[in-house]
Amino acid sequence: MADTLNTPTPAQLSLRIRQLAREAGFQRCGISGIELGEDEAHLLDWLGKGLYGTMEWMARHGAMRARPQELLPGTVRVISVGLDYGHKDDAEAWATLDDTGRAYVARYALGRDYHKLMRNRLQKLADRVAAEIGPFGYRAFVDSAPVLERALARNGGLGWIGKHTCLIDRDGGSWFFLGEIYVDLPLPIDAPASAHCGTCTRCIEVCPTAAIIAPYRLDARRCISYLTIEHEGAIPLEMRPLMGNRIYGCDDCQLVCPWNKFARRTDEPDFRARNNLDTATLPELFAWEEDEFLQRTEGSPIRRSGHERWLRNIAVALGNAAPSPAALQALESRRTHDSELVREHVQWALQRHAASTDTEEP
Repeated sequence: MADTLNTPTPAQLSLRIRQLAREAGFQRCGISGIELGEDEAHLLDWLGKGLYGTMEWMARHGAMRARPQELLPGTVRVISVGLDYGHKDDAEAWATLDDTGRAYVARYALGRDYHKLMRNRLQKLADRVAAEIGPFGYRAFVDSAPVLERALARNGGLGWIGKHTCLIDRDGGSWFFLGEIYVDLPLPIDAPASAHCGTCTRCIEVCPTAAIIAPYRLDARRCISYLTIEHEGAIPLEMRPLMGNRIYGCDDCQLVCPWNKFARRTDEPDFRARNNLDTATLPELFAWEEDEFLQRTEGSPIRRSGHERWLRNIAVALGNAAPSPAALQALESRRTHDSELVREHVQWALQRHAASTDTEEP
C-alpha cells in the first residue's frame, strides 16, 4: 500500500500522470469527466441514419460508447493520450496518389500495428501510477471496446473534432493515435479544446467519394477507409472509379488540412514503412500469394483485412490505373482466382481497361 502521509493530492497526481505519460512515450495527455450527453445524441442520430454501413458492432453497442460508467462501473475520469505517427512525407504521399501505377496505403498502416505498442505503453503508465499511489480501478483501451475516444480526447484538451471527424490539435495537427485509461480516481479535469476549423471546408471538398456529407458528419458507406478495410463484400460499382489507387485507407482529408502544417512529425522506428509500402507498385503487391501476404503483414494493421480483401482492393486500383502491360498482366494472373469476390473485381478492372482501349481507337 502507498504511504498515506505521502499520498499526492488529486492535483499533484494529475501533474504526475502527465509526466509519466511523457516518460511512457506519449506526446499528449489530458483528463476528462465522463459526461457525453451531446455526443451521445450525435452518435445515436448517426446510427439511426444507418451511416455506419455494415459495422454492426457500432449499432450493437449503441449508447454504451458514450457512457464510460456502463462499460467500466466505478469510472469517474478518463485519461486520454496521443501518440504521434506522422512523417515528413506529405509531398511523397501526394506524389503517390498522382501515380496510378503505385499503391497508396494510409500513413498509419505503413509500419507496425499501433494497437499493441499503445497498449503496452498504457499498461506501463497504469503500472507506474499504481506504484506511486497503490492499487486503483482502471482499464486501458486502444480501439478495443466501445469508447467514444475523440469526444473524450476533446474534453481532455487534446484537440477538437474537425469537420472531417478526425481530432485536430492546433499545435500538432491530426497525425496521432488515441488511447484511453478509464479510472476511478477523482482527478481534476482539463478544459476541453475549442474548435478552430472556422469557415475552411478543404477536407469536405477533397474527399474522393464525397463521404463527408456535411461538416462533422461522415457517411461510412462512402468512405474509402471503410470500403477498403471494414467492408467485407463487393465494393459498390459507383465507388470503384472514385477510389483511385488507394488500396488500404485514405488520408486526403488530413493531407489537405491546413492545421497539419503544424503537425508534430516522428521517426518512431515502429512506424517506419515496411515492405516498401510507401513506394510499391500495384502489380508488385497484387503478386503476393496468401502465405507471402501473411508473412509480410505480420505485426501490421493490414493483416486484419485478409488476403482476399487485399486482392479485391488492388484489383480496383489496377482498374483505375493507366493502361500498361504490367497492369493487364497482373489482372490476367488473377482472372481465375479461387475467390469469387476477387474474380468479380478483376473482371470489372479488365472490362474497364477494354472500354478505355475501345474509346481510344479511331
